Amino acid sequence: MIPDFPHSPPDGYSYEFEKYNTRLVRIMLRCHREFDYNNRKPTKTVWGFYSPKKREYYSPVNATKVGEKVEISSTRNYTAMPINLKPLEEFFV
Repeated sequence: MIPDFPHSPPDGYSYEFEKYNTRLVRIMLRCHREFDYNNRKPTKTVWGFYSPKKREYYSPVNATKVGEKVEISSTRNYTAMPINLKPLEEFFV
């Protein structure tokens, strides 16, 4: 568990914290709904990565590759991946 993790899981989800390597914790978002396509096994997606020593969060590139450092204030409860909007898209958000 990460003591200062600021997000609450969305309804029907929970967070799982697992040791990824010696310096990082992988934060997984687990969906509690059951799906037929995977024989009703738990469905997970990577939320992001955390360095306990540096107390920094990192966005995921995929489930096994760490991306760039992110500010926790720019993350959302579903993912740490940054939103890359084009100027016209920013107008509608």
